[in-house]
Amino acid sequence: MSKNNLINRRNKSQLIEEIMNEKFKRRTCSFYKYVKIKDPQTMRHNLLKDWSKHKILGRVYIAYEGINAQLSIPDFLWDNFILSIGEYKEFSSISIKEAVVEGHDAFIKLIIKVKNKLVADGLKESEYNLNKVGKHLSAQEFNDAMEEPDSIIIDMRNYYESEIGHFENAICPDVATFKEALPVVKKELANKKNNKILMYCTGGIRCEKASAYLKHHGFSDIYQLNGGIIEYTHQIKKYNLNSKFKGNNFVFDGRMNESISNDIISLCHQCDSPSSDHTNCNNQACHILFIQCQICYRKYEGCCSVECKTIYRLPIDEQRELRKKPNLAAPLKQYQQSVKPKLKDLIQEKNKLK
Repeated sequence: MSKNNLINRRNKSQLIEEIMNEKFKRRTCSFYKYVKIKDPQTMRHNLLKDWSKHKILGRVYIAYEGINAQLSIPDFLWDNFILSIGEYKEFSSISIKEAVVEGHDAFIKLIIKVKNKLVADGLKESEYNLNKVGKHLSAQEFNDAMEEPDSIIIDMRNYYESEIGHFENAICPDVATFKEALPVVKKELANKKNNKILMYCTGGIRCEKASAYLKHHGFSDIYQLNGGIIEYTHQIKKYNLNSKFKGNNFVFDGRMNESISNDIISLCHQCDSPSSDHTNCNNQACHILFIQCQICYRKYEGCCSVECKTIYRLPIDEQRELRKKPNLAAPLKQYQQSVKPKLKDLIQEKNKLK
C-alpha cells in the first residue's frame, strides 16, 4: 500500500454518516509510552497501514521520545488490535487504559502525526531526566497520601480541564497549556521542597515530564497518580473506594468529558447555571471552547455570543468570506489561548449588551 493510498479523502459529514451506520460496538482507549523511536515517519506509516485494516479511529502522536494515542476500536477486533501492538518491540508492556465512559463517536477518522515532542512542554532536554520521575501511586495509595498533613496536590492539566473536575484541595494552575503550567507550578512550590508533592493528570503522560522536571529542580518527595484520572476511576469502581475526585474528567475527543462523580462543580459561561458541558462555538472562525448549558445551547445555537450566532446563521459562502476578516468573524478568538481576562467574563459581558 502506497503512502498516497493512506490519505483520507472523505469529508466530515461522510465520516460521521459512516460511523452512525456501523452495526458493531466500539471501545475507546488511550495509552502512552516514553521510548526511543528511531524512525517516527516509518513508524507512522506502518501503524496507519496496520490500524486502518482494523477500522481503528483516533488521534496518535509519534516522536523520537515515544507515542501518545487515543483510539476507538471495533469491539470484535479488540484482540487483533492487542496483537498488532505486541508486534512492535518499542511498545512491549505498554499500559492500555479503556475509557471510563464509552462513546461510539469519540473519533471519526484515524490521524497519526509525527511531532517533535509527545506533549508540547517547552523544555530543553537538560531540564529533565525521564529515568528519574515521581513514584507511581495506585488509587488507594493516592487517597491515603492526600490525607497526610504535609501533602500538596497539583493538577497538571489546563484550566478548562480542571474547571469541570478536580481532586479535593488540589492546586489548579490558571493556565491554558502544559508549557505554561511547568514554570507556574515550580514557582508555586518554591518554598515547599520538603513537602510531599502529589501530581495527577488525565492519563499520566504529563505527570511523567512534570515530575522529572521538578526532580531536576531539587524536589525530592514527588509522587504521581499511576494511569491518571482514568485509571483512578477504574480502580475506585473495582475496589469500591471513596472517590476524592469531584466532577467530570475532560477528554480530547468527541465525548468532551467523562462523568467521574455526580458533582457538577462548574457553571455555564453564559448564564451561571450549573453545567459541565463543553461546546466549541459553532462560528468556525471563532470555535472557542467554553462551558454552555443546554438552555443556552438552544438560545445561542451552540455559539459563544450573539455576534457569533449571527455569523453562524449566514450562508456558508458568506461565513467563509468573513473568516478573512478575523476581527469581524471571531469576536473572542484572540482570547482562545488566554485565561486572563477570563473567557467567561468576556462572554457574559458581550451578551449582556445585546
